[in-house]
Amino acid sequence: MASSFPQVVPRRLEVDGSVYHYIDLADVASPDQLRRMPYSMRILLENVARRSPLALADFIAFIDGRTRSGEVSYYPNRLMFHDTTCLPALADFAGLRDAVSELGGDARALNPAIPAVLAIDHSVIVEHFDQPDAFDENLRLDFHRNGERYRFIKWAERSLDNFNVVPPGTGIIHQINMESLATVVWTDKDEAGRHWIHPDNMVATDSHTPMVNALGVLAWGVGGLEGQAAMLGEPVTLTLPEVVGIRLTERLAPGVTAMDLALHVAELLRGIGVVGKFVEFCGPGLSQLGWAARGTVANMAPEYGATVMFFPFDDITMDYLTLTGRDPALQTRVKTYLEQQRLWRHDADPEPRFDTCLHIDLSCIEPSAAGPHQPHERQALGDVPTSYARTLEATTGDNGGKKASTVVATSRTCELADDAPDWAQALDHGAVVIAAITSCTNTANPAEMIQAGLLARRANELGLRRRPWVKTSLSPGSRVVGDYLEASGLQRDFDAVGFALAGFGCMTCIGNSGGLIPEVDRLVANGLDGVAVLSGNRNFQGRVNPKVSSGYLMSPALVVAYALCGNVTRDITREPLGLDKDGKAVYLQDIMPDDTQVNAMVDRFVTPEGFTERNTTLWQGTEEWRRLNADGSLHFPWDQASTYLRRPRYLEAVAQDPWPSLSIENARVIMVLGDNVTTDHISPAGAIPANSLAGRYLIEHGQNPKDLNQYSTRRSNHEVMLRGAFTNARVDNRLPGTATEGKGVWARPWHGGAPRPLFEATQSYLDEQVPLVVIAGSNYGAGSSRDWAAKAQALMGIRAVIAKSFERIHRSNLIGMGVLPLRLPECLSAAALELTGEEHLDITMPDRLMVGDNDVHLSIDRVSGQESHIVGLKIDSQQEMNYLLHGGILPYVVRKNLARTA
Repeated sequence: MASSFPQVVPRRLEVDGSVYHYIDLADVASPDQLRRMPYSMRILLENVARRSPLALADFIAFIDGRTRSGEVSYYPNRLMFHDTTCLPALADFAGLRDAVSELGGDARALNPAIPAVLAIDHSVIVEHFDQPDAFDENLRLDFHRNGERYRFIKWAERSLDNFNVVPPGTGIIHQINMESLATVVWTDKDEAGRHWIHPDNMVATDSHTPMVNALGVLAWGVGGLEGQAAMLGEPVTLTLPEVVGIRLTERLAPGVTAMDLALHVAELLRGIGVVGKFVEFCGPGLSQLGWAARGTVANMAPEYGATVMFFPFDDITMDYLTLTGRDPALQTRVKTYLEQQRLWRHDADPEPRFDTCLHIDLSCIEPSAAGPHQPHERQALGDVPTSYARTLEATTGDNGGKKASTVVATSRTCELADDAPDWAQALDHGAVVIAAITSCTNTANPAEMIQAGLLARRANELGLRRRPWVKTSLSPGSRVVGDYLEASGLQRDFDAVGFALAGFGCMTCIGNSGGLIPEVDRLVANGLDGVAVLSGNRNFQGRVNPKVSSGYLMSPALVVAYALCGNVTRDITREPLGLDKDGKAVYLQDIMPDDTQVNAMVDRFVTPEGFTERNTTLWQGTEEWRRLNADGSLHFPWDQASTYLRRPRYLEAVAQDPWPSLSIENARVIMVLGDNVTTDHISPAGAIPANSLAGRYLIEHGQNPKDLNQYSTRRSNHEVMLRGAFTNARVDNRLPGTATEGKGVWARPWHGGAPRPLFEATQSYLDEQVPLVVIAGSNYGAGSSRDWAAKAQALMGIRAVIAKSFERIHRSNLIGMGVLPLRLPECLSAAALELTGEEHLDITMPDRLMVGDNDVHLSIDRVSGQESHIVGLKIDSQQEMNYLLHGGILPYVVRKNLARTA
C-alpha cells in the first residue's frame, strides 16, 4: 500500500498525573466513519495509524467500501508461545545466532524485539488418573522426560532479553493470558523517551489465541515461523478482513451453558464460511453474556476459520479486570483511554455496520454436543446416539452392530486375560473410553466448572461413579481453578466419582491422554470403536488418542454425566445414567444443579483475592522447576548425542544470497491427498510408538522405550519429526500402487520398487535433487498452528503444495518455509488430474510477482503428452513476498541481520 495520508500528530492524555502520547482515532477517521466501524477494526486502525501511517488512506477506503481489498502491517505489542511451538522457535533462535556468526554478522543483536512469554502447558500427559496422587505423579514424569527441554528453556531465559517463562504445572497459555497477562491498554516508551498509551494487542503461536478477544484485546493465532518473525520485530501482515457481525438478543435459558452456545456458533459460522474474517458480537443480548461465556465462545474461533472472535470492551469486561485483581491504576488507564478512543461499548451506542450480520436468539440455544469427528458437527444432546450410530454404520457397514466381545472371542491375535472383568466381555461400540474435563475452552469458565462439580457432588451422594472402562481426568487451565474447587469442597466430589486432579495443562485436549485402560486397549485393538468425551475444542479423528477415532465435545457437566453412563449410544436426556445405592434409576435431571446454585457458589468462591494470590507466584513454578539450572551464553552448546535438541538442519548452511528463481523444473508428485488433511495428520503430536520409524530411531540412539514421549516434545529434533510426518493412520496416499491402509502415507522411491514410508521414500529424491510436489483437496492444513507441518514438508524436498484451498495459518507456515501454496482453479480437482506419480511437472512463475493473486503456469508432462493449467498463488503482503523470495522467514532474518550489522 503506497497511498499517502496527512501526518497524524500525537495528542497528550493525562491519567492519574502521568502524561502519555497517543493517536486519537478522531484525527484519523470522521465521526461517522468511527461510529460505523466495528470495534475490532478501530483497534486495528489505531495500530496502523501509529506504526504504518502510509497505509491509512487505503485502510479508510476499505472501511468506506471504496476498495475491496488491501493489506496492512500489524505490529503486536507482545507475543506468547507454548512449549511445543516455543521449543522449536528457541532452537531456531539459537540456530539463527549460529548462522549469523558464521556469515560474519553480530549474533548479539538477535534478541526478542517485543516482550515474549512462554507458557509451558503442552507436555504433561495423563498417565495417572483417578488416584489421590495423580497430579504429583504426572508432574514427576513430566520433569523426568522433559528435563533436557526445560533446561534449554532456562538457558533461553538467561540468554535472551525480553523473554519470560510461565513454568510447567501453572496453567494453559490462553487462560493465563486472560487471568493474568492481558492488560487491555498498553504503555511503553519510544526511543525519544516519550511514554505512549495504546490498546493491548498481540499474537500467539496457538490457533486458540482469540480467546483473549473476550476482553476486547485484538489478538489471533499465527504459525510458529510467523511468531518468530514477530518476536524479531517483523510485522505480521494481514489482508484487510471482512467483518461478520453476530447480533445477540435475549439470554441463555436456565441450564444452557456457554459451551452450548459455542457449538451453535461453530455450526453456524462453518456453514457460511468465515475463513480469514473477523467476527464481532453486538446487540442487546451481549450485555446478558458474562465474561466467562465470552471466553468460551471466543476460544473456538479456529474451529470455523475466523481470524478474530471479538467482544468489545464494556462494563462486564471491567468487572472481570476487578475480579482478577488487576492493579487499580491499570483499571484507571483502561477506563480513561478506552472512553477517549470510543473503544468502550455502551448499551446506548449505535451498533457498528458489518459486511454481513447474523442473528442469534440466545433463548433458543439448547444443550448440545459436537461430534463425532468435527467441532462444527453440533448435535442436540438427545441426538448424540443417532449421530454416532449413523457414523458407525457408514464406516463399518454390516459390522456396525457387531458386539466387540464377539470380535475379541474370534481373534487369533489378541485375547482378553483370564482374569478380565465381566464388563470387558460385554463392552460394545460407542463405549466412552475417555472422559476428560480439559482445555482452556471451559476450565476458564467458573460457572461450567462449578456446575460440573455440583453434578459430581449429587452423583457422589447417590453412590454413582465412573464406569470402570472410562479413563477420567480433570486438568484445569490454571491454579486459580484448583483453588476454588478445593475451597468449595467440590474437588472431593470430583475425586469421589473418578475425576481426580491430573494436572494443570492442555493434556487430553491436545492428545496427551496417555494409554487407555489395559482391557479397553485390547478390545480397541480388536475392533471396538471407543469414544472420547471432552470439554475441549477439537475432536478430529485420532487427535485425543490415536486409538480412538470418535469424540464428542461438550460442557464439563456433561463429560461427568457420560462418564457415569459409559456409552454414547444411550440417550442421557431420557435414559438413566445408572443406579443409586438403593438400586433406583438416576437420570441426568436428578443431579443437574440449577443456575441459582451454581451462581451462588461462583460468587462465594471465585474472588479477587484468589486471583491476586496466584498472580504473585505466576513465575515461580514448582520445586522441581526451581531446582533446574542452566547457564546463559551467546551461543547454545549443541550436543550431537541429544535426542531432544538438534541444531536445525535448515539453518546449517544459509547462503549469502536468496534463490535466483521460484520456478520449479522437472518435479515429481510424491503424494495425492484428499480433503481436510489437518496438521495433526501431517505432523502428529501424540505418543511416539516404539515400532514407528521415529520410535526405532530413538531406541537406536539409547532411549528407553518407556520414555519415547510425545512427538510434540521432540519438535526440536528434526530427525524425529521427519520420521513422524504423515504417519497418521487416517491419511493415505491416493497415487496408484501406494495404498497402505492404516499405515499413513507411503510413496514410491525415486528408483522405483515397492512403496516405502514417506520419510524413507523422500530421501531418494533428495539424494537425486529432484523437487517434489504435493497435490491435495480442500481445507489443507486445518487445525493446530504447528510449524512442523510446514517444516517437515520443506525438509523432505517438497517445493510446492497444490490444493483446492488452505487453512490460513498453515498457508502462512508454508510460505514461511519457502514452500509455494498453489490453488487449483474452481474447474479442476486433485482427482480430475488423474496423476500416477510418473509425470514430470514444471511450475513457472510470472516474470513479476505481485501482492495479490498471481497466475502460475503448471505443465504436466505425461507419457501420453503434455498438458497445461493455470494455478493461483496468492501473496497477501510485501512481507510474504520477501519470505518467498528468500526461501523462507529464517533465511530472510539471517540476511536482514547481516545487512544491519555488517
